Amino acid sequence: MEVKEQEIPKKLRKESMLLNVGPQHPAMHGIVRIITELDGEIVVNSDVEIGYLHRCFEKMSEQGGYLQVIPYTDRLNYVSPLINNQGYCMAVEKLFGLKITERAEYIRVIMSELSRVSDHLTCVGASSMELGAFTAFLYMIKAREFIYQLIEEVTGARLTISYVRIGGVKGDLPADFADKCRNVIKETRKVLKEVDALLTKNRIFVDRMKDIGVISKEDAMAYGITGPFLRSTGVDYDVRRAQPYSVYDRFTFEIPVGTHGDNYDRYLCRMEEMEQSLRIVEQALDQIPGGPVLLNMQGEEVPAEYMIDEAKMGRISGVCGKNADFDPTLSGANKEIYSKLEADNKRALIPAKEDTYSNIEGLMNHFKYVMMGHGIRPPKGEVYSIVEGGNGELGFYIVSDGTDRPYRVRVRPPCFMIVAALPKLINGYTMADIVPTFGTVNMIGGELDH
Repeated sequence: MEVKEQEIPKKLRKESMLLNVGPQHPAMHGIVRIITELDGEIVVNSDVEIGYLHRCFEKMSEQGGYLQVIPYTDRLNYVSPLINNQGYCMAVEKLFGLKITERAEYIRVIMSELSRVSDHLTCVGASSMELGAFTAFLYMIKAREFIYQLIEEVTGARLTISYVRIGGVKGDLPADFADKCRNVIKETRKVLKEVDALLTKNRIFVDRMKDIGVISKEDAMAYGITGPFLRSTGVDYDVRRAQPYSVYDRFTFEIPVGTHGDNYDRYLCRMEEMEQSLRIVEQALDQIPGGPVLLNMQGEEVPAEYMIDEAKMGRISGVCGKNADFDPTLSGANKEIYSKLEADNKRALIPAKEDTYSNIEGLMNHFKYVMMGHGIRPPKGEVYSIVEGGNGELGFYIVSDGTDRPYRVRVRPPCFMIVAALPKLINGYTMADIVPTFGTVNMIGGELDH
């Protein structure tokens, strides 16, 4: 005989509650939705939707030329876009068989490692803020601002930098970059020390992070997880060491690994990885091959953009009657140093701006590369190229059919695999543990783009 629910004594009933966490929840960053099944405070089951921040990176990359894809890569992981630039450009260079100059390789390494530090600063700062440690967040953002200002001086932008080029980089480092960079490293280390003192042995922080969100090394590898998330489980895998690219094999650095694979281990790994990245930058600054001075700012030479700005303000007395050296390019991108920063392959590279602006052949050459239907044309083939991104192995798979457009572009975003494993990380823990666990995922909406 069927027993009606109302007839079951209340104490014998077993009920669970479905609760949506996000996408409006601040910790879900506005896109991710976790459908949780709760037994009291315990998450007994969960389903994760990656959300709707879909900009169709892969399909949009197939609509234009190879050069036009670079700005899209800025938006994949907008906290460390320089690494994305490099990963994509390395894949196209692999299609061409291009070898870039040593100076450009060192510049890429320096800028990528600074990006990695800014990525980890944001992740640790934001996740600690979500646990109530707002001071630590402010400290981390202060250090990130030092790095962003440095990046802005080199690239002209803070987030959407589009700095790396197929065959090199957009421009050289400013003349005083090394001194400024070493000062930023010094200041960043001070901040890391302060945050370490605030968090690492903080009773509240440790209780909220330790033995929470545990994943075994076997499960992590089965999900395809890489980066600091995998290394926190004890797996010593880093693309920079396992499959060295660029000039990483010339530097001495450690690969921090954890033991338990919990939230606390992931915090410790990121903190130590920032120190290792700063070590790499210091070594790269010491080893980088010299290049010519970019612009002579001391004599009669006046960069065009500076002269125009001064003229707009009416301050022309200092330049009237003097000879001006009009540089039509961005600082650091003039023809004088072009050969130091760009590979010698006219099939892949747009000419120096001086040629574009001063002779018809250069102008035609430039437009042939940027106009639809013309563009650079790698040979037919397919490649897969990887770099170590802020969240792990970042891969680009590109198919070329010999035309000016990529036939197929696929990205392997490291964040996607971690979010796929999220139910395994939060099931069995309390509702309150979702926030710190999700914080250590370092979810980046652009990376989830599929």
